[in-house]
Amino acid sequence: MRVLSNQAAGMLLGLLGVTIFGATLPMTRVALEGFSPLFITFGRAAIAATAAGTALAILRRPFPRAHLPALAGVGVSAVFGFPIFSSIALQTIPASHGGVVLGVLPLLTSIFAALVDGERPGALFWLCGIAGSVLVIAFSLREGGFHLGPGDVWLLLAAVSASFSYVLSGKLARVLPGWEVIGWALVLCAPLTFAGAILFAGSGIHDPGAAESAALLYLGLMSMFGGFIFWNAGLALGGIAQVAQIQLFQTFVTLAIAALLLKEAVGPETVGFALAVAFVVWLGRKAKISRAVPAGSRA
Repeated sequence: MRVLSNQAAGMLLGLLGVTIFGATLPMTRVALEGFSPLFITFGRAAIAATAAGTALAILRRPFPRAHLPALAGVGVSAVFGFPIFSSIALQTIPASHGGVVLGVLPLLTSIFAALVDGERPGALFWLCGIAGSVLVIAFSLREGGFHLGPGDVWLLLAAVSASFSYVLSGKLARVLPGWEVIGWALVLCAPLTFAGAILFAGSGIHDPGAAESAALLYLGLMSMFGGFIFWNAGLALGGIAQVAQIQLFQTFVTLAIAALLLKEAVGPETVGFALAVAFVVWLGRKAKISRAVPAGSRA
């Protein structure tokens, strides 16, 4: 029986996580019909924290005090940063548009992997990443009448938050189970998320129906908790910069769900940009990636 290599296993786990994340923008659009951006941010985190805290308590997992700063960083960027920025963005742009804009995630994740985790992609990797980002920006400019709209700016901030949290999570997942990384980050943020959910409940709940409530539940249980279980494990096994390229498929998942669920028009131009980004990131996967040698160590 053939056993998958660490990189292959990491890619597979990453793909499972990305498939779950791919529904995030369409589900956020649905949830916005019944909730405000701020309530969605705090409400989804409260749901996720409840699930994570319950699992950690049942399994009696000890709190990893040594990793408190990194867990706090994951919490700020993943629990608050991405949800609030993306919710604000999706008030003015379609989910399908946002899915293509988030094609910049692999490049941003690789940049943070180099800065935070010491990974050193080669020239080909960076050239492909930059080319993909140029395509994403060109798409946004064309869709917005050749100017960056507020929604694009908010979504780029969401991408920065997400990519930073991915690198911190992937680094922690080498020493902790992936689900514990996001679980403890959610628990650390729980006092703020529950307080925020209560604070914005009065003004942030706009007579939601079953669809809007189900979308919020998905954002909490899957986008904010379940998806990270697979994603963090994949980053730890396969390498952050390499597995980050799997995020490209998130664009296609988002486009498909936006078309099916929201009936958003996904024209040939949108698909063309997505395919072009897919091609350059695929080329980037062939590039070599090394790791910086810590000071004082010997080869």
